Amino acid sequence: MPKGKTHKGLLKRVRISKTGKVSHRSAFHKHLSSHKSGKRLRQLRKDPFVTTSEAKRFEKMLFRRLRGRAQPLAALKRSPSPEQKRAIKAAKRAAESKD
Repeated sequence: MPKGKTHKGLLKRVRISKTGKVSHRSAFHKHLSSHKSGKRLRQLRKDPFVTTSEAKRFEKMLFRRLRGRAQPLAALKRSPSPEQKRAIKAAKRAAESKD
């Protein structure tokens, strides 16, 4: 089975934080703002992070686990710290020597 490829167009337009949140620039905010109302421009400035449902769609496109705005940190699978790795190895060795 072939490897999954990341969607390069999406990758160029989003920024993924260390916690797995996805931020992006809102559309219609870059230029031609003179005819747009102040309220509309203020609303375009808000909340650069994607929603949970969009993050789910982005996961499929980027082949990577992400976290939406409403998802808890527990939704991300974290790799264990070096101390935790040592403890896991010690527990495995103890189980093997016990058998």
